[in-house]
Amino acid sequence: MAFDDKLLERKLLLKRAFPRVELFEVGKELNIPYFASFTSGWEIDEDEASINIASNISDVQLKEIFDKHAPREWVVFRGANYTFENGKLRLEGSSKTIQANVFQAKKKYGENCVAILKKLVEAGRGYSLGEIEKSLKLGVDPLPILAELERLNVIVTSYKGGQYQEWKIPEEVSPMVQMELGIGVRAPSKMAVAPTVEVEEADYMLEERQKIEGMDKELDEYLNTLLKHRLDATIKFGKTFSLTSLASYLRDLFGHILYFDSLLSITQQYGLADTEIIHENGKTGMRTGWNLSLFGEPGTGKSFSTRDMILGKLGAKIFPHGIPGRNRYAGGITPARFIRVGQAYVKRTFNFIVPEFNDWFKYKGMVEPLKLAMERGEIKYEVHREVIGPYRFNSFFSVNYNVSTYGRGYEVTVQDPNFNAIEDRMLCRLHRLTKQRYVEIAKSQRRLAFSAIDIEKGARQIRDHLTLVHAIETGHSLVKGRFPYKPVLITPQAYDLIKDVRTAILEQIPHEFVRFSARLENRAIRFACAASLLNYFHSDVDYIPVSEDALRYAVKLYAEEASVRSREEFKPEEVLEKLV
Repeated sequence: MAFDDKLLERKLLLKRAFPRVELFEVGKELNIPYFASFTSGWEIDEDEASINIASNISDVQLKEIFDKHAPREWVVFRGANYTFENGKLRLEGSSKTIQANVFQAKKKYGENCVAILKKLVEAGRGYSLGEIEKSLKLGVDPLPILAELERLNVIVTSYKGGQYQEWKIPEEVSPMVQMELGIGVRAPSKMAVAPTVEVEEADYMLEERQKIEGMDKELDEYLNTLLKHRLDATIKFGKTFSLTSLASYLRDLFGHILYFDSLLSITQQYGLADTEIIHENGKTGMRTGWNLSLFGEPGTGKSFSTRDMILGKLGAKIFPHGIPGRNRYAGGITPARFIRVGQAYVKRTFNFIVPEFNDWFKYKGMVEPLKLAMERGEIKYEVHREVIGPYRFNSFFSVNYNVSTYGRGYEVTVQDPNFNAIEDRMLCRLHRLTKQRYVEIAKSQRRLAFSAIDIEKGARQIRDHLTLVHAIETGHSLVKGRFPYKPVLITPQAYDLIKDVRTAILEQIPHEFVRFSARLENRAIRFACAASLLNYFHSDVDYIPVSEDALRYAVKLYAEEASVRSREEFKPEEVLEKLV
Protein backbone atom coordinates (compact mmCIF):
# COMPACT_ATOMS: atom_id res chain seq x y z
CA MET A 1 0.00 0.00 0.00
CA ALA A 2 1.35 3.41 -0.96
CA PHE A 3 2.44 5.88 1.67
CA ASP A 4 -0.38 8.25 0.75
CA ASP A 5 -2.93 5.51 1.34
CA LYS A 6 -1.43 4.74 4.73
CA LEU A 7 -1.48 8.41 5.64
CA LEU A 8 -5.14 8.65 4.64
CA GLU A 9 -5.96 5.58 6.71
CA ARG A 10 -4.23 7.12 9.74
CA LYS A 11 -6.27 10.29 9.21
CA LEU A 12 -9.54 8.29 9.02
CA LEU A 13 -8.65 6.39 12.18
CA LEU A 14 -7.89 9.56 14.15
CA LYS A 15 -11.05 11.30 13.02
CA ARG A 16 -13.23 8.32 13.89
CA ALA A 17 -11.59 7.53 17.22
CA PHE A 18 -11.40 11.01 18.75
CA PRO A 19 -13.83 13.91 19.09
CA ARG A 20 -12.62 17.29 17.92
CA VAL A 21 -11.86 18.47 21.47
CA GLU A 22 -9.46 15.54 21.92
CA LEU A 23 -7.90 16.13 18.49
CA PHE A 24 -7.28 19.73 19.56
CA GLU A 25 -5.46 18.55 22.70
CA VAL A 26 -3.32 16.14 20.68
CA GLY A 27 -2.43 18.80 18.14
CA LYS A 28 -1.47 21.27 20.87
CA GLU A 29 0.72 18.69 22.62
CA LEU A 30 2.55 17.97 19.36
CA ASN A 31 3.01 21.72 18.64
CA ILE A 32 1.53 21.35 15.16
CA PRO A 33 1.24 24.84 13.58
CA TYR A 34 -2.34 24.31 12.34
CA PHE A 35 -3.66 24.33 15.94
CA ALA A 36 -1.87 27.53 16.99
CA SER A 37 -4.61 29.87 15.76
CA PHE A 38 -7.43 28.17 17.72
CA THR A 39 -8.45 28.64 21.33
CA SER A 40 -10.73 25.59 21.69
CA GLY A 41 -11.51 22.28 20.05
CA TRP A 42 -14.93 23.46 18.91
CA GLU A 43 -13.30 25.84 16.42
CA ILE A 44 -11.27 23.30 14.45
CA ASP A 45 -12.28 21.43 11.32
CA GLU A 46 -12.14 17.68 12.06
CA ASP A 47 -10.81 16.74 8.63
CA GLU A 48 -8.07 19.35 8.68
CA ALA A 49 -7.15 18.56 12.28
CA SER A 50 -6.89 14.80 11.73
CA ILE A 51 -4.85 15.07 8.51
CA ASN A 52 -2.46 17.54 10.13
CA ILE A 53 -1.87 15.17 13.04
CA ALA A 54 -1.60 12.14 10.75
CA SER A 55 1.02 13.93 8.63
CA ASN A 56 3.21 14.73 11.63
CA ILE A 57 3.40 11.45 13.54
CA SER A 58 4.90 7.99 13.23
CA ASP A 59 3.21 4.70 14.05
CA VAL A 60 4.92 4.69 17.45
CA GLN A 61 3.52 8.15 18.20
CA LEU A 62 0.09 7.02 17.00
CA LYS A 63 0.18 4.20 19.52
CA GLU A 64 1.20 6.65 22.25
CA ILE A 65 -1.73 8.92 21.39
CA PHE A 66 -4.17 6.02 21.77
CA ASP A 67 -2.57 5.00 25.07
CA LYS A 68 -2.71 8.52 26.53
CA HIS A 69 -6.02 9.83 25.17
CA ALA A 70 -9.33 8.03 25.53
CA PRO A 71 -10.76 7.03 22.13
CA ARG A 72 -14.49 6.59 21.64
CA GLU A 73 -15.49 3.26 23.11
CA TRP A 74 -17.81 2.26 20.27
CA VAL A 75 -15.26 2.80 17.47
CA VAL A 76 -14.25 -0.09 15.21
CA PHE A 77 -11.62 0.34 12.49
CA ARG A 78 -10.37 -2.45 10.24
CA GLY A 79 -7.97 -1.02 7.69
CA ALA A 80 -5.12 -2.42 5.64
CA ASN A 81 -2.54 -0.96 8.05
CA TYR A 82 -4.33 -0.42 11.36
CA THR A 83 -6.94 -2.27 13.36
CA PHE A 84 -8.87 -0.85 16.31
CA GLU A 85 -11.49 -2.90 18.12
CA ASN A 86 -12.45 -3.70 21.69
CA GLY A 87 -10.64 -0.54 22.77
CA LYS A 88 -7.24 -1.71 21.52
CA LEU A 89 -5.12 -0.38 18.65
CA ARG A 90 -2.99 -2.83 16.67
CA LEU A 91 -0.35 -1.60 14.21
CA GLU A 92 -1.34 -4.29 11.73
CA GLY A 93 -4.05 -4.49 9.17
CA SER A 94 -7.13 -6.66 8.69
CA SER A 95 -6.71 -7.30 4.94
CA LYS A 96 -6.44 -11.08 5.12
CA THR A 97 -9.44 -11.39 7.43
CA ILE A 98 -11.66 -9.03 5.42
CA GLN A 99 -10.79 -10.59 2.06
CA ALA A 100 -11.31 -14.10 3.45
CA ASN A 101 -14.70 -13.05 4.82
CA VAL A 102 -15.73 -11.54 1.48
CA PHE A 103 -14.70 -14.76 -0.25
CA GLN A 104 -16.74 -16.78 2.25
CA ALA A 105 -19.84 -14.62 1.68
CA LYS A 106 -19.42 -14.81 -2.11
CA LYS A 107 -19.15 -18.59 -1.94
CA LYS A 108 -22.36 -18.82 0.11
CA TYR A 109 -24.55 -16.28 -1.74
CA GLY A 110 -22.92 -16.01 -5.16
CA GLU A 111 -23.82 -13.25 -7.58
CA ASN A 112 -26.39 -11.69 -5.24
CA CYS A 113 -23.69 -11.05 -2.66
CA VAL A 114 -21.42 -9.57 -5.33
CA ALA A 115 -24.24 -7.32 -6.58
CA ILE A 116 -24.85 -5.95 -3.09
CA LEU A 117 -21.17 -5.30 -2.44
CA LYS A 118 -20.70 -3.57 -5.79
CA LYS A 119 -23.72 -1.40 -5.09
CA LEU A 120 -22.33 -0.34 -1.71
CA VAL A 121 -18.82 0.20 -3.10
CA GLU A 122 -20.11 2.42 -5.91
CA ALA A 123 -22.35 4.39 -3.56
CA GLY A 124 -19.73 5.12 -0.92
CA ARG A 125 -22.60 5.86 1.48
CA GLY A 126 -25.42 4.19 3.35
CA TYR A 127 -28.05 2.34 1.32
CA SER A 128 -31.52 1.36 2.47
CA LEU A 129 -33.15 -2.03 1.99
CA GLY A 130 -35.34 -0.68 -0.81
CA GLU A 131 -32.34 0.71 -2.69
CA ILE A 132 -30.39 -2.54 -2.27
CA GLU A 133 -33.33 -4.65 -3.49
CA LYS A 134 -33.21 -2.81 -6.83
CA SER A 135 -29.77 -4.28 -7.54
CA LEU A 136 -31.00 -7.87 -7.11
CA LYS A 137 -33.20 -10.17 -9.12
CA LEU A 138 -36.92 -10.01 -8.39
CA GLY A 139 -37.85 -12.04 -5.34
CA VAL A 140 -34.37 -12.20 -3.81
CA ASP A 141 -34.37 -11.30 -0.11
CA PRO A 142 -31.23 -9.27 0.70
CA LEU A 143 -31.67 -9.42 4.48
CA PRO A 144 -29.87 -12.77 5.06
CA ILE A 145 -26.97 -11.61 2.87
CA LEU A 146 -26.73 -8.28 4.69
CA ALA A 147 -26.84 -10.05 8.06
CA GLU A 148 -24.02 -12.38 7.00
CA LEU A 149 -21.86 -9.53 5.64
CA GLU A 150 -22.40 -7.59 8.84
CA ARG A 151 -21.50 -10.62 10.95
CA LEU A 152 -18.30 -10.97 8.93
CA ASN A 153 -17.42 -7.28 9.54
CA VAL A 154 -17.54 -6.46 5.81
CA ILE A 155 -20.40 -3.98 6.17
CA VAL A 156 -21.90 -2.03 9.07
CA THR A 157 -25.24 -0.49 9.92
CA SER A 158 -24.79 3.19 9.13
CA TYR A 159 -28.24 4.27 10.30
CA LYS A 160 -31.09 2.65 12.18
CA GLY A 161 -34.27 4.34 13.30
CA GLY A 162 -37.43 2.43 14.09
CA GLN A 163 -37.73 -0.27 11.41
CA TYR A 164 -35.70 1.70 8.89
CA GLN A 165 -32.06 0.72 8.42
CA GLU A 166 -29.14 1.57 6.14
CA TRP A 167 -25.90 -0.33 5.52
CA LYS A 168 -22.54 0.75 4.13
CA ILE A 169 -18.99 -0.49 3.63
CA PRO A 170 -16.64 1.41 5.96
CA GLU A 171 -14.28 3.66 4.04
CA GLU A 172 -11.16 1.84 5.19
CA VAL A 173 -12.65 -1.56 4.27
CA SER A 174 -13.78 -0.58 0.75
CA PRO A 175 -10.36 -0.98 -0.98
CA MET A 176 -10.02 -4.53 0.40
CA VAL A 177 -13.54 -5.43 -0.78
CA GLN A 178 -12.80 -4.04 -4.23
CA MET A 179 -9.59 -6.05 -4.40
CA GLU A 180 -11.41 -9.28 -3.54
CA LEU A 181 -14.17 -8.51 -6.06
CA GLY A 182 -11.56 -7.80 -8.73
CA ILE A 183 -12.78 -4.27 -9.49
CA GLY A 184 -10.69 -1.13 -9.73
CA VAL A 185 -9.67 0.41 -6.43
CA ARG A 186 -10.47 4.10 -6.22
CA ALA A 187 -7.61 6.52 -6.08
CA PRO A 188 -6.86 7.77 -2.56
CA SER A 189 -8.51 10.99 -1.52
CA LYS A 190 -6.59 14.16 -2.33
CA MET A 191 -7.06 15.07 1.30
CA ALA A 192 -4.26 12.62 2.13
CA VAL A 193 -1.71 14.66 0.19
CA ALA A 194 -3.09 18.18 0.29
CA PRO A 195 -5.16 18.80 3.41
CA THR A 196 -7.22 21.74 2.16
CA VAL A 197 -10.91 22.31 2.64
CA GLU A 198 -11.17 23.48 -0.97
CA VAL A 199 -10.33 19.99 -2.27
CA GLU A 200 -12.82 18.40 0.10
CA GLU A 201 -15.50 20.85 -0.94
CA ALA A 202 -14.89 20.11 -4.61
CA ASP A 203 -15.27 16.37 -3.91
CA TYR A 204 -18.50 16.99 -2.01
CA MET A 205 -19.89 19.16 -4.79
CA LEU A 206 -19.01 16.66 -7.51
CA GLU A 207 -20.62 13.85 -5.55
CA GLU A 208 -23.73 15.94 -4.86
CA ARG A 209 -24.13 16.97 -8.50
CA GLN A 210 -23.92 13.32 -9.49
CA LYS A 211 -26.60 12.56 -6.89
CA ILE A 212 -28.83 15.31 -8.33
CA GLU A 213 -28.36 13.90 -11.83
CA GLY A 214 -29.46 10.52 -10.51
CA MET A 215 -32.54 12.03 -8.85
CA ASP A 216 -33.44 13.89 -12.05
CA LYS A 217 -33.16 10.64 -13.98
CA GLU A 218 -35.35 8.86 -11.43
CA LEU A 219 -38.11 11.46 -11.85
CA ASP A 220 -37.84 11.45 -15.65
CA GLU A 221 -38.07 7.67 -15.88
CA TYR A 222 -41.02 7.46 -13.50
CA LEU A 223 -42.90 10.28 -15.22
CA ASN A 224 -42.24 8.85 -18.68
CA THR A 225 -43.66 5.46 -17.64
CA LEU A 226 -46.66 7.15 -16.03
CA LEU A 227 -47.42 9.15 -19.19
CA LYS A 228 -47.15 6.07 -21.40
CA HIS A 229 -49.11 3.58 -19.34
CA ARG A 230 -51.11 5.25 -16.54
CA LEU A 231 -52.01 8.77 -17.67
CA ASP A 232 -55.75 8.24 -18.25
CA ALA A 233 -56.11 6.33 -14.98
CA THR A 234 -54.27 9.06 -13.10
CA ILE A 235 -56.44 11.85 -14.53
CA LYS A 236 -59.58 9.85 -13.72
CA PHE A 237 -58.32 9.31 -10.18
CA GLY A 238 -57.48 13.02 -9.86
CA LYS A 239 -60.99 14.15 -10.77
CA THR A 240 -62.34 12.82 -7.45
CA PHE A 241 -59.19 12.79 -5.30
CA SER A 242 -59.05 15.41 -2.54
CA LEU A 243 -57.63 16.06 0.91
CA THR A 244 -60.67 14.34 2.38
CA SER A 245 -59.94 11.26 0.24
CA LEU A 246 -56.30 11.25 1.32
CA ALA A 247 -57.29 11.60 4.99
CA SER A 248 -59.74 8.68 4.67
CA TYR A 249 -57.06 6.46 3.10
CA LEU A 250 -54.55 7.29 5.83
CA ARG A 251 -57.10 6.99 8.62
CA ASP A 252 -57.93 3.45 7.48
CA LEU A 253 -54.23 2.64 7.59
CA PHE A 254 -53.17 4.26 10.82
CA GLY A 255 -56.20 5.26 12.88
CA HIS A 256 -57.56 8.68 13.81
CA ILE A 257 -54.45 9.78 15.78
CA LEU A 258 -51.49 8.69 13.63
CA TYR A 259 -52.95 9.53 10.21
CA PHE A 260 -52.48 13.30 10.50
CA ASP A 261 -48.67 13.20 10.46
CA SER A 262 -48.60 11.30 7.17
CA LEU A 263 -51.25 13.69 5.86
CA LEU A 264 -48.88 16.57 6.59
CA SER A 265 -45.93 14.82 4.93
CA ILE A 266 -47.82 14.00 1.74
CA THR A 267 -49.42 17.46 1.59
CA GLN A 268 -45.96 18.98 1.92
CA GLN A 269 -44.96 16.93 -1.13
CA TYR A 270 -47.67 18.67 -3.16
CA GLY A 271 -46.41 22.00 -1.83
CA LEU A 272 -42.91 21.30 -3.22
CA ALA A 273 -44.16 22.46 -6.63
CA ASP A 274 -43.94 25.89 -4.98
CA THR A 275 -46.96 27.02 -6.95
CA GLU A 276 -47.82 30.70 -6.87
CA ILE A 277 -50.66 31.79 -4.57
CA ILE A 278 -52.78 34.59 -6.04
CA HIS A 279 -55.90 36.56 -5.14
CA GLU A 280 -58.62 37.92 -7.40
CA ASN A 281 -56.68 41.11 -8.19
CA GLY A 282 -53.12 39.82 -8.48
CA LYS A 283 -50.23 38.21 -6.63
CA THR A 284 -49.90 37.60 -2.89
CA GLY A 285 -46.13 37.10 -2.86
CA MET A 286 -46.66 33.64 -1.31
CA ARG A 287 -46.11 30.14 -2.69
CA THR A 288 -47.23 26.69 -1.60
CA GLY A 289 -43.90 25.36 -0.24
CA TRP A 290 -43.25 25.04 3.50
CA ASN A 291 -40.99 23.24 5.98
CA LEU A 292 -42.25 20.48 8.26
CA SER A 293 -40.97 19.41 11.69
CA LEU A 294 -42.34 16.58 13.79
CA PHE A 295 -40.95 16.94 17.30
CA GLY A 296 -41.27 14.93 20.48
CA GLU A 297 -40.19 11.62 21.96
CA PRO A 298 -38.43 8.86 20.01
CA GLY A 299 -40.62 5.93 19.00
CA THR A 300 -43.76 7.95 18.29
CA GLY A 301 -43.76 7.52 14.50
CA LYS A 302 -41.97 10.69 13.41
CA SER A 303 -39.47 8.95 11.13
CA PHE A 304 -42.20 6.73 9.72
CA SER A 305 -44.24 9.73 8.57
CA THR A 306 -41.43 11.93 7.23
CA ARG A 307 -39.21 9.22 5.76
CA ASP A 308 -40.81 5.77 5.32
CA MET A 309 -44.13 7.01 3.92
CA ILE A 310 -42.32 9.30 1.48
CA LEU A 311 -39.33 7.15 0.44
CA GLY A 312 -40.92 3.76 1.03
CA LYS A 313 -39.75 0.76 3.00
CA LEU A 314 -40.58 -2.28 0.93
CA GLY A 315 -39.31 -4.78 3.52
CA ALA A 316 -42.07 -3.55 5.84
CA LYS A 317 -44.67 -3.37 3.05
CA ILE A 318 -44.58 0.42 2.99
CA PHE A 319 -44.62 1.76 -0.56
CA PRO A 320 -43.29 5.21 -1.46
CA HIS A 321 -45.87 8.00 -1.56
CA GLY A 322 -43.46 10.87 -2.29
CA ILE A 323 -42.29 12.44 -5.55
CA PRO A 324 -39.62 10.20 -7.10
CA GLY A 325 -36.26 11.94 -7.32
CA ARG A 326 -37.22 15.02 -5.36
CA ASN A 327 -36.50 13.90 -1.79
CA ARG A 328 -32.88 14.06 -0.62
CA TYR A 329 -32.43 11.81 2.41
CA ALA A 330 -29.87 13.56 4.63
CA GLY A 331 -29.29 10.95 7.33
CA GLY A 332 -25.67 10.93 8.43
CA ILE A 333 -24.83 14.26 6.81
CA THR A 334 -23.28 16.86 9.09
CA PRO A 335 -24.66 20.42 8.94
CA ALA A 336 -21.27 21.70 7.77
CA ARG A 337 -21.41 19.36 4.81
CA PHE A 338 -25.01 20.33 4.12
CA ILE A 339 -24.04 24.01 3.99
CA ARG A 340 -21.33 23.15 1.46
CA VAL A 341 -23.38 20.88 -0.81
CA GLY A 342 -26.38 23.20 -0.61
CA GLN A 343 -24.66 25.22 -3.33
CA ALA A 344 -25.44 22.40 -5.78
CA TYR A 345 -29.16 23.04 -5.29
CA VAL A 346 -29.20 26.70 -6.34
CA LYS A 347 -32.34 27.42 -8.42
CA ARG A 348 -33.58 23.87 -7.72
CA THR A 349 -36.32 22.78 -5.32
CA PHE A 350 -35.94 19.52 -3.41
CA ASN A 351 -37.03 18.27 -0.01
CA PHE A 352 -34.28 17.43 2.51
CA ILE A 353 -35.38 14.67 4.89
CA VAL A 354 -33.33 14.98 8.09
CA PRO A 355 -33.96 12.17 10.64
CA GLU A 356 -32.38 13.87 13.69
CA PHE A 357 -32.44 17.61 13.06
CA ASN A 358 -31.58 18.49 16.67
CA ASP A 359 -28.09 17.05 16.14
CA TRP A 360 -27.45 19.69 13.48
CA PHE A 361 -27.84 22.48 16.03
CA LYS A 362 -25.12 21.08 18.27
CA TYR A 363 -22.44 22.23 15.85
CA LYS A 364 -20.93 25.61 16.66
CA GLY A 365 -21.87 28.39 14.25
CA MET A 366 -24.55 26.39 12.45
CA VAL A 367 -27.73 27.93 13.87
CA GLU A 368 -27.67 31.10 11.75
CA PRO A 369 -26.96 29.49 8.35
CA LEU A 370 -29.59 26.82 9.06
CA LYS A 371 -32.13 29.52 9.92
CA LEU A 372 -31.39 31.12 6.55
CA ALA A 373 -31.75 27.75 4.83
CA MET A 374 -35.18 27.24 6.42
CA GLU A 375 -36.17 30.73 5.26
CA ARG A 376 -34.85 29.98 1.76
CA GLY A 377 -32.53 32.92 2.23
CA GLU A 378 -29.02 33.76 1.08
CA ILE A 379 -26.43 31.66 2.90
CA LYS A 380 -22.89 32.75 3.60
CA TYR A 381 -20.72 30.83 6.04
CA GLU A 382 -17.14 31.64 7.00
CA VAL A 383 -14.78 29.22 8.71
CA HIS A 384 -11.01 28.97 9.07
CA ARG A 385 -9.47 29.26 5.57
CA GLU A 386 -12.83 28.97 3.83
CA VAL A 387 -15.79 31.10 2.80
CA ILE A 388 -18.93 29.31 1.60
CA GLY A 389 -21.37 31.26 -0.54
CA PRO A 390 -23.17 33.52 -0.68
CA TYR A 391 -25.85 31.46 -2.41
CA ARG A 392 -29.63 31.26 -2.18
CA PHE A 393 -31.11 27.99 -0.94
CA ASN A 394 -34.43 27.19 -2.65
CA SER A 395 -35.31 23.81 -1.18
CA PHE A 396 -37.32 22.74 1.87
CA PHE A 397 -36.95 20.51 4.93
CA SER A 398 -38.92 17.65 6.41
CA VAL A 399 -37.32 16.87 9.76
CA ASN A 400 -37.60 15.08 13.07
CA TYR A 401 -36.60 16.88 16.23
CA ASN A 402 -36.22 14.56 19.21
CA VAL A 403 -37.07 15.94 22.65
CA SER A 404 -38.42 14.31 25.79
CA THR A 405 -41.86 15.59 26.78
CA TYR A 406 -43.69 12.75 28.57
CA GLY A 407 -46.15 14.08 31.13
CA ARG A 408 -44.38 17.41 31.52
CA GLY A 409 -45.79 18.77 28.29
CA TYR A 410 -44.45 21.39 25.97
CA GLU A 411 -42.48 23.21 28.67
CA VAL A 412 -39.50 20.89 28.22
CA THR A 413 -39.10 21.58 24.52
CA VAL A 414 -38.88 25.34 24.91
CA GLN A 415 -35.95 24.97 27.28
CA ASP A 416 -33.89 24.19 24.19
CA PRO A 417 -33.19 27.66 22.73
CA ASN A 418 -32.44 26.17 19.32
CA PHE A 419 -35.93 24.74 19.09
CA ASN A 420 -37.28 28.28 18.78
CA ALA A 421 -35.26 28.61 15.58
CA ILE A 422 -37.19 25.66 14.15
CA GLU A 423 -40.55 26.55 15.61
CA ASP A 424 -40.74 29.96 14.00
CA ARG A 425 -39.69 28.79 10.55
CA MET A 426 -41.48 25.47 10.18
CA LEU A 427 -44.85 23.91 10.54
CA CYS A 428 -44.33 21.89 13.75
CA ARG A 429 -46.29 19.08 15.30
CA LEU A 430 -45.83 17.66 18.80
CA HIS A 431 -45.55 13.91 19.49
CA ARG A 432 -46.14 12.30 22.86
CA LEU A 433 -46.12 8.56 23.40
CA THR A 434 -49.48 8.42 25.12
CA LYS A 435 -51.29 5.16 25.80
CA GLN A 436 -53.70 5.92 22.99
CA ARG A 437 -50.90 6.64 20.52
CA TYR A 438 -49.10 3.44 21.58
CA VAL A 439 -52.23 1.38 20.88
CA GLU A 440 -52.71 3.05 17.47
CA ILE A 441 -49.09 2.26 16.51
CA ALA A 442 -49.58 -1.40 17.49
CA LYS A 443 -52.84 -1.63 15.52
CA SER A 444 -51.36 -0.05 12.39
CA GLN A 445 -48.41 -2.46 12.52
CA ARG A 446 -50.88 -5.35 12.57
CA ARG A 447 -52.83 -3.94 9.60
CA LEU A 448 -49.64 -3.61 7.60
CA ALA A 449 -48.32 -7.04 8.59
CA PHE A 450 -51.51 -8.80 7.51
CA SER A 451 -52.05 -6.63 4.40
CA ALA A 452 -55.45 -5.59 5.71
CA ILE A 453 -55.37 -2.60 3.33
CA ASP A 454 -54.07 -2.50 -0.24
CA ILE A 455 -51.43 0.11 0.49
CA GLU A 456 -49.55 -0.76 -2.71
CA LYS A 457 -52.45 0.31 -4.92
CA GLY A 458 -53.19 3.36 -2.77
CA ALA A 459 -49.55 4.46 -2.74
CA ARG A 460 -49.19 4.06 -6.52
CA GLN A 461 -52.33 6.08 -7.26
CA ILE A 462 -51.34 8.88 -4.88
CA ARG A 463 -47.74 8.91 -6.08
CA ASP A 464 -48.80 9.01 -9.74
CA HIS A 465 -51.19 11.88 -9.10
CA LEU A 466 -48.65 13.77 -6.99
CA THR A 467 -45.89 13.31 -9.59
CA LEU A 468 -48.11 14.41 -12.47
CA VAL A 469 -49.34 17.52 -10.65
CA HIS A 470 -45.79 18.38 -9.58
CA ALA A 471 -44.53 17.99 -13.17
CA ILE A 472 -47.30 20.22 -14.51
CA GLU A 473 -46.87 22.94 -11.92
CA THR A 474 -43.06 22.99 -12.27
CA GLY A 475 -43.14 23.01 -16.09
CA HIS A 476 -41.39 19.65 -16.60
CA SER A 477 -40.38 19.18 -20.23
CA LEU A 478 -42.32 15.89 -20.58
CA VAL A 479 -45.66 17.57 -19.84
CA LYS A 480 -45.04 21.15 -20.94
CA GLY A 481 -47.79 22.28 -23.31
CA ARG A 482 -49.98 19.27 -22.54
CA PHE A 483 -51.48 20.67 -19.34
CA PRO A 484 -51.88 24.29 -18.17
CA TYR A 485 -50.06 25.75 -15.17
CA LYS A 486 -52.60 26.73 -12.51
CA PRO A 487 -51.87 29.06 -9.57
CA VAL A 488 -53.83 28.62 -6.33
CA LEU A 489 -56.49 31.28 -5.70
CA ILE A 490 -56.90 32.47 -2.12
CA THR A 491 -60.04 34.39 -1.18
CA PRO A 492 -60.82 37.04 1.48
CA GLN A 493 -63.19 34.49 3.01
CA ALA A 494 -60.22 32.21 3.78
CA TYR A 495 -58.46 35.02 5.65
CA ASP A 496 -61.71 35.85 7.44
CA LEU A 497 -61.86 32.26 8.66
CA ILE A 498 -58.27 32.45 9.93
CA LYS A 499 -59.15 35.74 11.63
CA ASP A 500 -62.09 34.08 13.39
CA VAL A 501 -59.78 31.32 14.66
CA ARG A 502 -57.27 33.91 15.85
CA THR A 503 -59.96 35.78 17.76
CA ALA A 504 -61.20 32.60 19.40
CA ILE A 505 -57.65 31.59 20.37
CA LEU A 506 -56.76 34.97 21.85
CA GLU A 507 -59.95 34.91 23.94
CA GLN A 508 -58.78 31.62 25.47
CA ILE A 509 -55.31 32.91 26.47
CA PRO A 510 -55.52 34.38 30.02
CA HIS A 511 -52.78 37.03 29.59
CA GLU A 512 -51.69 39.73 27.15
CA PHE A 513 -48.64 38.05 25.61
CA VAL A 514 -48.69 35.11 23.18
CA ARG A 515 -46.07 32.37 22.86
CA PHE A 516 -46.37 31.71 19.13
CA SER A 517 -45.45 33.73 16.08
CA ALA A 518 -47.89 35.27 13.62
CA ARG A 519 -46.04 33.20 11.00
CA LEU A 520 -48.20 30.29 12.13
CA GLU A 521 -51.13 31.83 10.27
CA ASN A 522 -49.02 32.18 7.15
CA ARG A 523 -48.09 28.50 7.27
CA ALA A 524 -51.71 27.49 7.84
CA ILE A 525 -52.61 29.36 4.65
CA ARG A 526 -49.72 27.74 2.76
CA PHE A 527 -50.83 24.33 4.00
CA ALA A 528 -54.37 24.96 2.71
CA CYS A 529 -53.05 26.10 -0.67
CA ALA A 530 -50.70 23.11 -0.98
CA ALA A 531 -53.57 20.77 -0.05
CA SER A 532 -55.75 22.38 -2.72
CA LEU A 533 -53.31 21.21 -5.41
CA LEU A 534 -54.88 17.78 -4.92
CA ASN A 535 -57.87 19.25 -6.77
CA TYR A 536 -55.95 20.16 -9.96
CA PHE A 537 -58.14 17.97 -12.21
CA HIS A 538 -61.48 18.91 -10.60
CA SER A 539 -62.30 21.62 -13.15
CA ASP A 540 -61.12 23.26 -16.39
CA VAL A 541 -60.68 26.76 -14.96
CA ASP A 542 -57.20 28.30 -15.15
CA TYR A 543 -56.69 28.43 -11.39
CA ILE A 544 -57.18 26.16 -8.36
CA PRO A 545 -59.47 27.62 -5.70
CA VAL A 546 -58.60 26.91 -2.07
CA SER A 547 -60.88 24.03 -1.15
CA GLU A 548 -63.20 23.92 1.82
CA ASP A 549 -61.72 20.68 3.17
CA ALA A 550 -58.22 22.16 2.92
CA LEU A 551 -59.31 25.19 4.93
CA ARG A 552 -61.02 22.97 7.48
CA TYR A 553 -57.80 21.04 8.08
CA ALA A 554 -55.75 24.27 8.09
CA VAL A 555 -57.96 25.69 10.83
CA LYS A 556 -57.60 22.48 12.84
CA LEU A 557 -53.83 22.62 12.42
CA TYR A 558 -53.68 26.29 13.40
CA ALA A 559 -55.70 25.78 16.59
CA GLU A 560 -53.79 22.66 17.67
CA GLU A 561 -50.34 24.13 17.08
CA ALA A 562 -51.26 27.41 18.76
CA SER A 563 -52.39 25.39 21.77
CA VAL A 564 -49.16 23.40 21.93
CA ARG A 565 -46.98 26.47 21.57
CA SER A 566 -49.03 28.21 24.25
CA ARG A 567 -48.06 25.33 26.56
CA GLU A 568 -51.62 24.04 26.30
CA GLU A 569 -53.23 26.94 28.11
CA PHE A 570 -56.38 26.25 26.08
CA LYS A 571 -57.99 23.26 24.40
CA PRO A 572 -58.11 23.47 20.59
CA GLU A 573 -61.47 21.69 20.45
CA GLU A 574 -63.03 24.52 22.47
CA VAL A 575 -61.73 27.02 19.91
CA LEU A 576 -63.04 24.96 17.00
CA GLU A 577 -66.46 24.59 18.63
CA LYS A 578 -66.87 28.37 18.54
CA LEU A 579 -66.44 28.36 14.77
CA VAL A 580 -69.30 25.98 14.09
